[in-house]
Amino acid sequence: MRKIVVLGLGKVGTLAAELLSVAGFEVTGADQRIPRRDLPFPVDQADLEDGAALSALFEGKDGVLSCLPFHLNIGVATVAHGLGLHYFDLTEDVPTTKAIQDLAGTSTGLMAPQCGLAPGFVGIVGADLIGQFDTCRSCRMRVGALPQNPTGLMGYAFNWSPEGVVNEYLNDCEVIEGGQRKWVSPMEWHETLYIDGVKLEAFTTSGGLGTMCDTYLGQVENIDYKTMRYPGHMQLMNFFFHELLMRDQREIAGKILTHAKPPVEDDVVYVHVAAEGEIDGRLARREFVHGYRPIEIGGTMRTAIAWTTSASVVAVIEMAASGKLPAKGFLHQEHIPFEAFLKTRTGALYKTST
Repeated sequence: MRKIVVLGLGKVGTLAAELLSVAGFEVTGADQRIPRRDLPFPVDQADLEDGAALSALFEGKDGVLSCLPFHLNIGVATVAHGLGLHYFDLTEDVPTTKAIQDLAGTSTGLMAPQCGLAPGFVGIVGADLIGQFDTCRSCRMRVGALPQNPTGLMGYAFNWSPEGVVNEYLNDCEVIEGGQRKWVSPMEWHETLYIDGVKLEAFTTSGGLGTMCDTYLGQVENIDYKTMRYPGHMQLMNFFFHELLMRDQREIAGKILTHAKPPVEDDVVYVHVAAEGEIDGRLARREFVHGYRPIEIGGTMRTAIAWTTSASVVAVIEMAASGKLPAKGFLHQEHIPFEAFLKTRTGALYKTST
């Protein structure tokens, strides 16, 4: 797997393509809009919703990385599956992942959705902590992509896809509670936590667990994922979506929110993963807590959310190309060994930037 086509050349897609190129892959980029021409790899403009156009674009390639909105990924994955290519994406959307998992049952290539930050990196970390116990009673995963210097009551900036954020805030959330697999409402189970002295709140959001409930049902009594925000955010979002009924107008809601809180360059990504269980008959707790900030890559400063998301999927592609992951079928993020992930050229960024 050396020839990769990257679909969607926003901040994350462009950086992922650059990192792949630096890692030695032969990269082609593609976007629905006229893409930039000052990139260190060839780029094409194409209708990425058209199967025939995708087939032409994928000719001669070994793998596909989709950095597109989640609703386009099933179409992309279907074409990649039909051509026997390896497929990777960043989606947090549960139905999209289930559809790709079904395709993987007959794939001749590796089908690997959910390779971003959450789901993705956080699941790799969570699985590593769970594996440190003889028996694990809980694994709690929290991620927050935030402005370093928040303003206003919301304390937020939309550095990520508004479509994805709205989905996470409104779709039901899968958990394991008391050994039972359940679906719970988003923006509930409120809690307070601190990272480096910064007070944060956390609440349920959809998609961050990926396939961990499939993997750990019957093994871990309690698993959940929550998004972290500055205090007061959840209450405002519940007011916006439910009292003002913006839940019925998702596209408009996303436009309103991004107009009010546009992206910032000085962001921070907080990751807080904690697991508890028994080791040699004694109760113990293990934690992975980090705050990731913008770093310079290729002579350009990259936002924390852009590089943490891009680096995660590129590290997975590096592992797949070197034979450290299965050659075909569906890839569960929690089956990716964390130590090997950090040893890749790109995964090492998570060690050098903490």
